Amino acid sequence: MSDLKRTPLFEQYEKSGAKTVDFGGWDLPVQFSSIKEEHEAVRTKAGLFDVSHMGEVEVRGSNALAYLQKLLTNDVAKLVDGQAQYTVMCYEDGGTVDDLLVYRKAENDYLLVINASNIEKDVAWMQQHLMDGVTIVNISHSIAQIAIQGPLAEQILQKKTLFDLSSIRFFHFAENVEVAGVHSLVSRTGYTGEDGFELYCEASDAQTLWKNLLKAGKSDGMLPCGLGARDTLRFEARLPLYGQELTKDISPLEAGIGFAVKLGKEADFIGKEALKRQKEQGLSRKLVGIEMLEKGIPRTGYEVFVDDKQVGIVTTGTQSPSLKKNIGLAVVDLAYTKIGTEVSVQIRKKRLKAQVVATPFYKKQ
Repeated sequence: MSDLKRTPLFEQYEKSGAKTVDFGGWDLPVQFSSIKEEHEAVRTKAGLFDVSHMGEVEVRGSNALAYLQKLLTNDVAKLVDGQAQYTVMCYEDGGTVDDLLVYRKAENDYLLVINASNIEKDVAWMQQHLMDGVTIVNISHSIAQIAIQGPLAEQILQKKTLFDLSSIRFFHFAENVEVAGVHSLVSRTGYTGEDGFELYCEASDAQTLWKNLLKAGKSDGMLPCGLGARDTLRFEARLPLYGQELTKDISPLEAGIGFAVKLGKEADFIGKEALKRQKEQGLSRKLVGIEMLEKGIPRTGYEVFVDDKQVGIVTTGTQSPSLKKNIGLAVVDLAYTKIGTEVSVQIRKKRLKAQVVATPFYKKQ
């Protein structure tokens, strides 16, 4: 495990007895207690996640907006200072380079938050398409990111700051907020389907922030959470994971995140023509929810059939901790995507019955 990258909080995992795994070249905690317990804490109280493996890239300069409009599918021109946006970088053929968040700090100053496993690839892609009057700096190594998620997230975080957190609206952020004595960018965003915040700070301050927040949330039942619960939470809320619901071969339209693709924006962006054709001609496949009718769990990569014809593939599947059902997301041929359609999933040597169901599987109460 010595070749794996570690976040500034690795020492805290060891103290908590967390079970760690190799996640895209990072030594990260899959769980601290149990996935189900951590999942339940986030749905009913709060959970604390180390997401310092994520990448951060600064984009600055007089042409920063024009550059991002060319690079990203969403309309960055709609952002005001202190606002964040979910968006996608695409290849010319409409396939996905990465999905990410863009933060507008000021007119010519943006922060991009990208997936950990894609940092090198994304930065290379950004360099390849660089424009005059734009500087990009990969600051991933110097920034830590901690997420506090759940219905009690604001109440717990408010104990450690004088800043009025209720003033931060969903997908907005505030800079230089002092939290437990640590200067942080505090963003009302997350990847769990619950309310919550993501805090960005200097890597050297991460342990102070983590320990203080854990202590502040203890009486409210907040738990430290690992990748296992992060995955089941985002999956129930139908939030895509790069490498599963989004890949170089799965476009954002096929993945059902067309809301982040603004084909009508004035600026041409990479992949626009391919995505436009996809929309005009109609998709040949799309991402759907499936629920098992027979006993079995649909796992990533399992084939989906109708009769003897393979019609799709499972991208993510598990036993849902919230719903107590075996469910999955699958990319399926369009003819079989209607809710209620019966399909079967190849689980080991058996084909077990399932049906197409509505998503998200879970909605915040």
